Amino acid sequence: MKRTRPAAVAFGSNVGDRARNIDEALARLRAVPGVVVRASSSVRETDPVGGPPQGRFLNGVALLDTTLAPEELLAELLAIERAGGRVRHGAATRDAPRTIDLDLVFHGDAVLDSRELTLPHPRAHERDFVLEPLCEVAPAWTHPRLRRTARELWDDWRREHVRR
Repeated sequence: MKRTRPAAVAFGSNVGDRARNIDEALARLRAVPGVVVRASSSVRETDPVGGPPQGRFLNGVALLDTTLAPEELLAELLAIERAGGRVRHGAATRDAPRTIDLDLVFHGDAVLDSRELTLPHPRAHERDFVLEPLCEVAPAWTHPRLRRTARELWDDWRREHVRR
Protein backbone atom coordinates (compact mmCIF):
# COMPACT_ATOMS: atom_id res chain seq x y z
CA MET A 1 0.00 0.00 0.00
CA LYS A 2 1.30 3.43 -0.97
CA ARG A 3 2.02 5.88 1.82
CA THR A 4 -0.12 9.02 1.98
CA ARG A 5 1.71 12.33 2.23
CA PRO A 6 0.49 15.89 2.64
CA ALA A 7 1.11 18.24 -0.26
CA ALA A 8 0.26 21.84 -1.05
CA VAL A 9 -0.60 23.31 -4.43
CA ALA A 10 -0.67 27.05 -5.06
CA PHE A 11 -3.28 28.04 -7.63
CA GLY A 12 -3.84 31.22 -9.58
CA SER A 13 -5.59 32.68 -12.61
CA ASN A 14 -5.57 36.07 -14.33
CA VAL A 15 -7.22 35.36 -17.69
CA GLY A 16 -10.93 35.01 -18.44
CA ASP A 17 -13.35 34.05 -15.69
CA ARG A 18 -10.67 33.69 -13.01
CA ALA A 19 -12.92 32.27 -10.29
CA ARG A 20 -14.43 29.70 -12.65
CA ASN A 21 -10.96 28.72 -13.90
CA ILE A 22 -9.90 28.01 -10.31
CA ASP A 23 -13.11 26.16 -9.45
CA GLU A 24 -12.73 23.93 -12.51
CA ALA A 25 -9.05 23.23 -11.79
CA LEU A 26 -9.83 22.28 -8.17
CA ALA A 27 -12.69 20.05 -9.34
CA ARG A 28 -10.29 18.30 -11.74
CA LEU A 29 -7.76 17.95 -8.91
CA ARG A 30 -10.41 16.36 -6.65
CA ALA A 31 -11.07 13.79 -9.41
CA VAL A 32 -7.43 12.60 -9.60
CA PRO A 33 -7.05 9.07 -8.18
CA GLY A 34 -4.69 9.14 -5.21
CA VAL A 35 -5.48 12.77 -4.34
CA VAL A 36 -7.78 14.06 -1.59
CA VAL A 37 -8.19 17.83 -1.31
CA ARG A 38 -8.35 18.37 2.46
CA ALA A 39 -8.67 22.15 2.46
CA SER A 40 -8.60 25.13 0.17
CA SER A 41 -7.71 28.61 1.33
CA SER A 42 -9.78 31.65 0.68
CA VAL A 43 -9.02 33.29 -2.66
CA ARG A 44 -7.32 36.66 -2.74
CA GLU A 45 -6.69 39.14 -5.55
CA THR A 46 -3.03 39.98 -6.09
CA ASP A 47 -0.81 41.93 -8.43
CA PRO A 48 1.22 39.95 -10.97
CA VAL A 49 4.93 39.40 -10.28
CA GLY A 50 7.18 39.93 -13.30
CA GLY A 51 6.22 39.36 -16.90
CA PRO A 52 4.50 41.70 -19.34
CA PRO A 53 1.74 44.12 -18.27
CA GLN A 54 -1.26 41.98 -17.33
CA GLY A 55 -4.35 41.74 -15.17
CA ARG A 56 -4.51 40.93 -11.46
CA PHE A 57 -4.54 37.34 -10.25
CA LEU A 58 -6.84 35.39 -8.02
CA ASN A 59 -4.63 33.16 -5.84
CA GLY A 60 -4.87 30.57 -3.11
CA VAL A 61 -3.49 27.26 -1.84
CA ALA A 62 -5.02 23.79 -1.64
CA LEU A 63 -3.85 21.27 0.95
CA LEU A 64 -3.86 17.66 -0.25
CA ASP A 65 -3.30 14.15 0.96
CA THR A 66 -1.79 12.09 -1.83
CA THR A 67 -0.37 8.67 -2.55
CA LEU A 68 1.19 9.99 -5.77
CA ALA A 69 4.92 10.51 -5.99
CA PRO A 70 5.95 14.16 -6.51
CA GLU A 71 6.62 13.64 -10.22
CA GLU A 72 3.26 11.89 -10.69
CA LEU A 73 1.44 14.73 -8.94
CA LEU A 74 3.30 17.30 -11.05
CA ALA A 75 2.22 15.45 -14.22
CA GLU A 76 -1.41 15.61 -13.04
CA LEU A 77 -1.11 19.34 -12.28
CA LEU A 78 0.32 20.03 -15.74
CA ALA A 79 -2.51 18.01 -17.33
CA ILE A 80 -5.08 20.05 -15.38
CA GLU A 81 -3.40 23.27 -16.55
CA ARG A 82 -3.57 22.08 -20.18
CA ALA A 83 -7.23 21.09 -19.77
CA GLY A 84 -7.85 24.60 -18.42
CA GLY A 85 -6.32 26.24 -21.48
CA ARG A 86 -2.81 26.91 -20.14
CA VAL A 87 -0.16 27.02 -22.85
CA ARG A 88 3.51 26.67 -21.94
CA HIS A 89 6.23 27.43 -24.47
CA GLY A 90 9.51 27.61 -22.60
CA ALA A 91 10.94 30.23 -20.27
CA ALA A 92 9.28 33.13 -22.12
CA THR A 93 5.88 32.12 -20.69
CA ARG A 94 7.05 31.78 -17.07
CA ASP A 95 5.49 35.07 -15.93
CA ALA A 96 2.95 35.43 -18.73
CA PRO A 97 -0.81 35.76 -18.17
CA ARG A 98 -2.51 32.41 -17.64
CA THR A 99 -5.93 30.84 -17.39
CA ILE A 100 -4.71 28.57 -14.60
CA ASP A 101 -1.44 28.10 -12.77
CA LEU A 102 -0.86 25.16 -10.41
CA ASP A 103 2.44 25.03 -8.53
CA LEU A 104 3.46 22.17 -6.27
CA VAL A 105 4.67 24.01 -3.16
CA PHE A 106 5.54 21.00 -1.02
CA HIS A 107 5.15 17.23 -1.00
CA GLY A 108 5.64 15.91 2.53
CA ASP A 109 9.18 16.75 3.59
CA ALA A 110 10.61 16.01 0.14
CA VAL A 111 13.66 17.94 -0.98
CA LEU A 112 14.12 17.52 -4.70
CA ASP A 113 16.18 19.24 -7.38
CA SER A 114 15.55 17.82 -10.83
CA ARG A 115 15.14 19.36 -14.25
CA GLU A 116 11.37 18.94 -13.99
CA LEU A 117 10.74 19.71 -10.33
CA THR A 118 12.24 21.52 -7.35
CA LEU A 119 10.78 20.87 -3.90
CA PRO A 120 9.89 22.69 -1.91
CA HIS A 121 8.96 25.30 -4.49
CA PRO A 122 12.08 27.48 -4.82
CA ARG A 123 10.27 30.84 -4.53
CA ALA A 124 7.29 30.02 -2.31
CA HIS A 125 8.90 31.57 0.76
CA GLU A 126 9.31 34.87 -1.14
CA ARG A 127 5.69 35.23 -2.26
CA ASP A 128 2.90 36.66 -0.17
CA PHE A 129 0.30 35.16 -2.49
CA VAL A 130 1.60 31.70 -1.49
CA LEU A 131 2.58 32.26 2.14
CA GLU A 132 -0.62 33.91 3.36
CA PRO A 133 -2.99 31.22 1.99
CA LEU A 134 -0.53 28.48 2.98
CA CYS A 135 -0.80 29.74 6.57
CA GLU A 136 -4.56 29.40 6.30
CA VAL A 137 -4.40 25.68 5.43
CA ALA A 138 -1.04 24.50 6.84
CA PRO A 139 0.51 27.04 9.26
CA ALA A 140 2.67 24.41 10.99
CA TRP A 141 4.20 23.00 7.79
CA THR A 142 7.97 23.26 8.15
CA HIS A 143 10.08 24.18 5.13
CA PRO A 144 12.64 21.34 4.97
CA ARG A 145 15.45 23.56 3.69
CA LEU A 146 14.84 26.69 5.75
CA ARG A 147 13.62 24.90 8.91
CA ARG A 148 10.90 27.52 9.41
CA THR A 149 7.14 27.00 9.60
CA ALA A 150 4.79 28.55 7.09
CA ARG A 151 3.62 30.90 9.85
CA GLU A 152 7.21 31.97 10.62
CA LEU A 153 7.95 32.52 6.92
CA TRP A 154 4.79 34.61 6.52
CA ASP A 155 5.65 36.66 9.61
CA ASP A 156 9.19 37.19 8.25
CA TRP A 157 7.81 38.26 4.85
CA ARG A 158 5.44 40.77 6.44
CA ARG A 159 8.19 42.24 8.64
CA GLU A 160 10.37 42.71 5.56
CA HIS A 161 7.71 44.08 3.18
CA VAL A 162 5.07 45.90 5.19
CA ARG A 163 5.96 49.48 6.00
CA ARG A 164 4.88 50.82 9.36
